[in-house]
Amino acid sequence: MRWFFSLILSLGLILQSPALAGDDADIRETITAQLDAFLRDDFDHAFTYASPKIRRIFRDPDTFGTMVRQGYPMVWRPLDFTFLSVEKTPWGMSQIIEIIDQNGRAHYLRYDMVPSDMGWKIDGVAILQGNPMAV
Repeated sequence: MRWFFSLILSLGLILQSPALAGDDADIRETITAQLDAFLRDDFDHAFTYASPKIRRIFRDPDTFGTMVRQGYPMVWRPLDFTFLSVEKTPWGMSQIIEIIDQNGRAHYLRYDMVPSDMGWKIDGVAILQGNPMAV
């Protein structure tokens, strides 16, 4: 029975619209660009990928950078990362990624993404408990 549900899920992924597949690539590009900016300590550039809501909360790149360094050290200095699942939400899209920190530990995060005139923006990041992909 489990294989049947896996088959249905796989067919759903295969049959998703080209626009959704394009959104996936754009979302991954946005997240990757922000992670690259963090690695360079370029918080001005990293802040450009934040949604208007996040920009209002943190107000400037320095405050945003302090929050990331203190609250999300694995995002500030990832050793590696892998994109996992993406799904449509009522407000946009949600991308799950696995980030390996500098000590080799895996962290799973959900990036909430919202569309804007300037492409996809990051509207929040939640650290998930455990591996969301584990069966």
